[in-house]
Amino acid sequence: MEPAREIYWNIPGHTWLYVLFLPFLLVFGWGIWRAFRALRVGKGPLLQGPLLPRLRAFWDGAVLQRRIARQPFAGAMHLGISWGFAILFVATTLVAFQDYFGLPVLSGPFYLYFMSLTVDLFGLAAVAGTVLALIRRYGPRPERLRAPHGRDPFGPLLLLFLLVLLTGFAVEGLRIGATADPYGRWSPGGALAAALFVGLDSGTAAASHRVLWWAHAALSFGFIAAIPFAGALHFLTAPVNVLLRNPKPSGVLEPVPLEGAERFGASRLEDFTRKALLDLLACTECGRCQDACPAWATGKPLTPKGVIVDLRDHLLRQLKGGDGRAMVGEVITEDVLWACTTCGACHTECPVNIEPIPKILEMRRHLVMEQAQFPQTMQEALKGLETRGHPYRGARASRTDWAAGLGVKTVAEEPAPEILYWVGCAAAYDERNQKVARAFARILQAAGVRFATLGIEEQCTGDPARRIGNEYLFQVLAERNIATLNRYMIKRIVTACPHCLNTLKHEYSAFGGNYEVQHHSQLIQDLLREGRIRPATAQGAAPLTTFHDPCYLGRHNGIYDAPRGALAAVGGAPVEMPRSGSKSFCCGAGGGRMWVEETIGKRVNLERTEEALATGAAVVATGCPFCLTMMSDGIAMKDAAGRAQAKDLAEIVAASLPGA
Repeated sequence: MEPAREIYWNIPGHTWLYVLFLPFLLVFGWGIWRAFRALRVGKGPLLQGPLLPRLRAFWDGAVLQRRIARQPFAGAMHLGISWGFAILFVATTLVAFQDYFGLPVLSGPFYLYFMSLTVDLFGLAAVAGTVLALIRRYGPRPERLRAPHGRDPFGPLLLLFLLVLLTGFAVEGLRIGATADPYGRWSPGGALAAALFVGLDSGTAAASHRVLWWAHAALSFGFIAAIPFAGALHFLTAPVNVLLRNPKPSGVLEPVPLEGAERFGASRLEDFTRKALLDLLACTECGRCQDACPAWATGKPLTPKGVIVDLRDHLLRQLKGGDGRAMVGEVITEDVLWACTTCGACHTECPVNIEPIPKILEMRRHLVMEQAQFPQTMQEALKGLETRGHPYRGARASRTDWAAGLGVKTVAEEPAPEILYWVGCAAAYDERNQKVARAFARILQAAGVRFATLGIEEQCTGDPARRIGNEYLFQVLAERNIATLNRYMIKRIVTACPHCLNTLKHEYSAFGGNYEVQHHSQLIQDLLREGRIRPATAQGAAPLTTFHDPCYLGRHNGIYDAPRGALAAVGGAPVEMPRSGSKSFCCGAGGGRMWVEETIGKRVNLERTEEALATGAAVVATGCPFCLTMMSDGIAMKDAAGRAQAKDLAEIVAASLPGA
């Protein structure tokens, strides 16, 4: 006999189900329309770029949910809920297809293997995931899961979903018991429920089944109708957000058209793109970004989760008739905006590819370019960029003093060099970082690399101006540098500054500057591998070293192995800090914070310095001039100069060469 079961057993007049569903469907549709209305507030298209790479990312991020699964407990919990919901929804839809179109889904092997066994297993996974989620929300829970402003949109919805699941299994169990279904063992959840109802007479079982069936249907429809209005909106928007994610590296900002612009930056929701507003609606409030944020960890008022949730609530209030508060200054305070180091940790951690940094910087652009309202020390740095081409106030050195006595040539003296060494402002004007430039030049000379610099023709890439919010000044500096580089027909650039690397490699292309750009750690590693430089120091003879990953080198540009490889080649693999690689903790200097004093909470560089010192390493190595400054200052402030020192990896490698 072919395995099968009767569709809608014991439910006379089941066609009224579809009539019952109609008002819930209308409510659901209204909620979806409300979400579309929210997106229409913004500007620009939602989809940009080719679709195929996005589909691959969608499979990885929304279907397999690899980012969510980085945390095993939360990953298993969420996968149980989301996949359980999806499979149960598919099964319910297939039953409707049999009812309407005669599709035979409740007979044969498909019925046993999918509609019974698979669906029940995923249903049980959904029950387990939902119970764990409720325990996590209502029991002891991490700070990151605490709902902003004391509200919790997820808890009631989780309870409703659990009722849907439990009543579904109860209905199935009553049917299996009342019909003595010979295939009931293929439905483990239903079989378990049937065991609970053993002893009920057939009449009571049938009546209970009918009541629970309609209750289950109403609860299911209520859950579906609530999705666009409650915390579960991200069930729909998060997968779409993953599909439409920004394909560019996380440290890249979009250029702002300046000519003819009536407004600069974002002071209203209408100033954001539609994709930015989709970010707001996709937030799951999981708080992973908050856990990773260096500003939040050191007592600043900024939490990336808070920025997204506050902007989302502001958006929804606007749709209801207005908020009455200014977006910049009241909804999002200035202290929040200026606390961001643009480290990218929030972008890396978010399981649904939400990007808080561009929104923060758009609001900064409004403050800087529209209101001229930003910290005084940042104003002085920008004034230096305008008048001197660098942000170092009070610097006595010229742009080429670092190279005195080294015989380093400029590109005017050495046309078409093998590489152009982009020195950067820190290595030119900061006395400590000048030693890094000299060390790197000695490495290049020892390797026989034919290199040159721009000399006095080099100016700041404009990274500080762009991150502070002065897009106009950034574009002026970018166009000047691109004109200089293109005049000398430069194709290959190496720099020791990750901020310069990020700008030259990813952001200058929007203005006609297309170059092959390497970080100095990558070139040094290549030279070591090729044997063009050979360290004289024996393996293991160097002092114990730990490596601090610069944010703009690691998270924003994915360069983790090269600096470690170079350090390992001259003194053994560095010992890792607890937060390293993609989870590295910021030094505190990014996002223009290099030029503003921390007055709220703990200094970010002290937090990181303490972590580095706890490894017992005698050398804190890094590959960024800002990080070098911040780690050096941190060591001094901790009175630890006698047991540790901060060095750039170029200094370590140069010291290992013969004759150093």
